[in-house]
Amino acid sequence: MFDQERQLIEAKIGEYCTANGLPLPEALVWNPIPLSGEWGISTSFFQLAAQESRQRKERGEAGVNVPQRAQELASEAAARIGVPAGFTHIEAVRGYLNLYFSTGEYARRVVQEVLERGADFGRGAPQSDRVMVEYANTNTHHSFHIGHYRNSILGEVVARLAEFAGFDTIRASYPGDIGLSVITVIWIYRKFYQGKEPEGVHARGQWLMRLYVEATTLLEPKDGETSAQIAQREAYEAERREIYRRWDAGDPEIRALWLKTRQWSLDELDDILRLMDIKIDVWFFESDVDEPSKQIAEDLIQAGIADDERPNGGAVIVKIDEKLGLTKEKYRTNVILRSDGTSLYLTKDLALAKVKFDTYHVDRSVYVVDVRQSLHLQQAFKILELMGYKQAEKCHHLGYGFVSLPEGAMSSRRGRIVLFKDVYDEAARRVLLEIERKNPELPVEQRQQVAAQVGMGALAYAMLSVDNNKDIVFDIDSALNFDGHTGPYIQNAHVRANSILKKAGGEVPAAAHFDHELTSHEIQLIDKISRFPDAVQQAAREYRPLVIAAYAYELANTFHSFYHAVPVLQAESEAVRQARLRLVAAARQTLANALHLLSIAAPQVM
Repeated sequence: MFDQERQLIEAKIGEYCTANGLPLPEALVWNPIPLSGEWGISTSFFQLAAQESRQRKERGEAGVNVPQRAQELASEAAARIGVPAGFTHIEAVRGYLNLYFSTGEYARRVVQEVLERGADFGRGAPQSDRVMVEYANTNTHHSFHIGHYRNSILGEVVARLAEFAGFDTIRASYPGDIGLSVITVIWIYRKFYQGKEPEGVHARGQWLMRLYVEATTLLEPKDGETSAQIAQREAYEAERREIYRRWDAGDPEIRALWLKTRQWSLDELDDILRLMDIKIDVWFFESDVDEPSKQIAEDLIQAGIADDERPNGGAVIVKIDEKLGLTKEKYRTNVILRSDGTSLYLTKDLALAKVKFDTYHVDRSVYVVDVRQSLHLQQAFKILELMGYKQAEKCHHLGYGFVSLPEGAMSSRRGRIVLFKDVYDEAARRVLLEIERKNPELPVEQRQQVAAQVGMGALAYAMLSVDNNKDIVFDIDSALNFDGHTGPYIQNAHVRANSILKKAGGEVPAAAHFDHELTSHEIQLIDKISRFPDAVQQAAREYRPLVIAAYAYELANTFHSFYHAVPVLQAESEAVRQARLRLVAAARQTLANALHLLSIAAPQVM
């Protein structure tokens, strides 16, 4: 928001360098000076001093003492620049050039920037790279549980961050729609439940999950089985293998049943993504890349990247470390095609990446996949590098830990899972009760809407406020706390800001000066607002939703402190009142923008 000033200062530094025969700085990086009552920016002259020293040595002259020379350069540059408009003073300290803003002008400019840009405050300039974020990768013929929710909310926030930071962003989903678990559901449905179909999108999806649990119970060996029970189980297993063979052969009946039941799962997923305000741009399916993945294996053999050991009863393998010229084991050797000609997950990931790069022209590909797949994806990226894809360097695995419950780990095979829809409904129900208790005047229809917003916000923040690499023990009571490190606490800050502005008549003053002596709470709030654009860029650069989750909480906490300590509507003068109303409006807008990036609604009332 002070780009013009920085550019003028950089131009004067350039003039100083030219006039004194110094190399032009390769780049000037400006950083905010830690707040100590006034705001400022700082840049280092160490790099320029080092450049000068290198040039001297190249000419056969003696080098320079870099720290000492950096201080000399900073002092001379400060003298040439003087005190630019909008700044109070300039100083050179230990090789750094520090410029301090006029406090009132800085505050005015920050608030003005937020209110002028509105929903675009913090949005970055357009970037050249195209980013694809792959998430919501649930398996079909199961049901969407709380662990799937963590995957989906992380992916959506990364996509929003990339988009807001200036990248052309594509949201993609890669559901696993084939495999033994899918065939298991088709087998039991066909054998015992053919023609039956529960009513309702979620009822059908959840029924498929229960069929999977039932089938697993029938097919797994048990202690103390009789010979008749063993024979029955083996007969079931033979039937399941036959179903898989028929699917693989393209049998019309099995394929039709597979597509029908797959759609039940996709309908449930679509409804949940709608609840989460997620719109997937591109759908890939595991079944779509099954055949292309086999061709990838043949292409790798022809390119000399893979070794075909099938003639000797082996598989098609890639000796990744050897092909990369590594002497120590790191990525190991990986099978990409079994001896029977069937492909593996890795092979399919290679085929999918080829589509991403060749068809969608993706420069950066983000894979939101649990941490157990870390080595698998590292191997995939390195094979893509061997295939000649430059984009492999910009492939990123956003790993995440498990979600468990206070009573223990979840298990799809045992049916011991917590469905997301059940948790969401319970969260909304509890919030509704709280609203009825605290705000009974709120119209019934509006209560339902706010309950849904706050309930979903609680669930989202519970997932996003923990580092993605760490496991989560999900506790709904903690997530719904209105006073803790939670989504409702941040949403409530937005509500409070909105309430102040509503009481002031709903109109934000068109302009105001911040010439009054700012309180510490005002200074801290202005400072926190000003740091939002940098937080966006950091979170997008690092693919870390936690950065924005932490920022949003800190901003809300700072605003709550301001709310309790600083009079706005009853300010000591009309000029101060107008300035503070604009500051409240800027805080409200920044909270709304941060919440949007976290895929959390910013309610007007609670």
